[in-house]
Amino acid sequence: MQQEQEQPNLIDIAIGSSAAEPAPATESEPAVETMPSMAELLKKAELDAQEHHDAWMRARAEAENIRKRAQSDIANAQKFAVEGFSNELLAVKDSLEAALKIENTTVEALRDGVELTLRQLNSAFQKYNLVEIDPTGEKFDPYKHQAISMVPSDAPPNTVVAVMQKGYALNERILRPAMVMVAKPAEG
Repeated sequence: MQQEQEQPNLIDIAIGSSAAEPAPATESEPAVETMPSMAELLKKAELDAQEHHDAWMRARAEAENIRKRAQSDIANAQKFAVEGFSNELLAVKDSLEAALKIENTTVEALRDGVELTLRQLNSAFQKYNLVEIDPTGEKFDPYKHQAISMVPSDAPPNTVVAVMQKGYALNERILRPAMVMVAKPAEG
């Protein structure tokens, strides 16, 4: 039984204290490393936790700033998306107003002015990929055309025979379908 009491406690060895304290190191013996105390370990862990928390808070704030900036950029893009197209249309409006200011004009001069203005408008449409849909003679396509009526015709059935109103597509997306009259199948 006495032998068991004389064996050193493992916990005491791990934390550096035992019933029999080792003698202080002399110059010839290397110093024995002692483990930091629990209070020191706790303080270090608290400092590390605070650093991680601060870094997380900065990252969270940065992410929030990026989100707000992106929302602002999207709102501005939507708000000013037609700015370039609007500038192109201003030249067309100016031409129309100038034509109306002329008091003594001939029909030919007025027609020339309208044609010039129409070319300006077509140029603006082309610049911004606004394409006219004029399907005369094409097969009826319900995605691009809106049939007003079916009429008897020599054309094959379901062929567009007349365009009442042209359609328009923006970057291949239909803005307005063409309003058309379609050839009726032969009755027989």
